[in-house]
Amino acid sequence: MKVSVIGVDLGKNSCSLAGMDETGRLVFRKRASRSGLVEIVGKHPGCMVAMEACCGAHHLGRVFAELGHEVRLMSPEYVQPYVKAQKNDDRDAEAIAEAATRPTMRFVPVKTQAQSDLQSLHRARERLVGDRTALINHLRALLLERGVIVAKGRAKLARELSDVLSNPAPELSSRILLLIEDLVDDWNRLDARIAAFDKEIVAVARADEAMRRLTSIPGIGPINATALVAAIGDASVFTKGRDLSAWLGLVPKQATTGGKPRLLGITKRGNRYLRKNLVHGARAVLPKLAAQDTRIGDWLRGMLARNHKNVVVVALANKLARICWAVLTGQQAFKHEAKPAH
Repeated sequence: MKVSVIGVDLGKNSCSLAGMDETGRLVFRKRASRSGLVEIVGKHPGCMVAMEACCGAHHLGRVFAELGHEVRLMSPEYVQPYVKAQKNDDRDAEAIAEAATRPTMRFVPVKTQAQSDLQSLHRARERLVGDRTALINHLRALLLERGVIVAKGRAKLARELSDVLSNPAPELSSRILLLIEDLVDDWNRLDARIAAFDKEIVAVARADEAMRRLTSIPGIGPINATALVAAIGDASVFTKGRDLSAWLGLVPKQATTGGKPRLLGITKRGNRYLRKNLVHGARAVLPKLAAQDTRIGDWLRGMLARNHKNVVVVALANKLARICWAVLTGQQAFKHEAKPAH
């Protein structure tokens, strides 16, 4: 009995396995713990091991690849159509094995340990940024409940808090002032930790050649550059720049029927963190690029004359994603393309 494909449905503690032969016939079903999974798969000679791209899949993918197996990771949404009625873990494993054999299936490259470490750094930083935002909103609410209204912006709130603590208003009790002082201390600690992460990310971006090339693109700083390389690794897995922007969810949804195309808003699929940072980068660099006498500048000015600014920002983020793909695959820094001579 030669096993050609092993589908693995990963769970936190218990995993289901389904093995298929070359004809697609199911030859075994097994259950294993996470710790015993490697031993079971290792007993089989080199074959295809398929999993959904979820928590722990990239680590197991690296382990299985070292054992001589061909590892295929897939997005869970692409596996769902192959699940038969009465869903359970065993049928999920069978669906994973079947989906991996489809010639049109799209696979997720297994991330290296360095990529996983860099993504973990970004996720830790993003968690701290979220905590800081929640804390700032908490401070604003405390002041608003006591009639103190502060304009938007962290710097304006910091100045207002300094004034409040140095010259407290009568409606602010001593207990509330102590609470505000404590929250401000938390804010300062979060700022220091985020700054330490930023310093580390900048150092990583400067040390890597691909990331340095990415930072030559307007709107792509160290955070975007390191996040892109950590997420996609080898950009050649995308055949063209549009595939990368589609993976990031920056292309329009389609609702086409009867040969009549209808385009909607962007799909918002894929990596939300990358898409958000690309949009922020595009928003920051839009005024500068639109003022330049370049092909991108002409294109942006034409877009701004016809569309809302937010639409143009997303369109520019889409273009930046395509430029990132060209820079990574072409291994050359970005240069503004001059306007053609008339």
